[in-house]
Amino acid sequence: MRAVGVSNFRPEHLGRLLAESSVVPAVNQIEVHPYFRQSDLLAVDAEHGILTQAWSPIGGITFYRAGSHGSTLEDATIGKIAAAHGRTPAQVMLRWHLQQGRQVIPKSVTPSRIAENFDVFDFELTGDQSGAIDALDTGVRGGPDPAAITRETFGLQIPEA
Repeated sequence: MRAVGVSNFRPEHLGRLLAESSVVPAVNQIEVHPYFRQSDLLAVDAEHGILTQAWSPIGGITFYRAGSHGSTLEDATIGKIAAAHGRTPAQVMLRWHLQQGRQVIPKSVTPSRIAENFDVFDFELTGDQSGAIDALDTGVRGGPDPAAITRETFGLQIPEA
């Protein structure tokens, strides 16, 4: 049995891969957070049984960027939901992902935040709460557009050994 994981594959990339290979990716690691949901891509992943793995699951990629909404950690909607559960905004966002069937990779080097990130399995968001977070989607990507990543713009030379 062979397995492959992909990163930042959009529907057209997955379509090409599935048309040219008999191996369906086990995982597609993509940017997903409350401000950038990628609903169409999530649906394609689900249709093919591909696990979506969210990088930047709390939207850290958007923090402090010109034209961004600012920090998801300070979002009023997420804050209200967090207060209702006695949790932090980060915990609410991680729970939102997990309840929707995504795997998450939150980044932290702070031991207390790492522990906090694991403490998300003993509460559940209501349908209305999940819907309110879904509604925060701006459709604006925080990271680079996968279509713009080329060997010319992001390529690295790998020297021969």
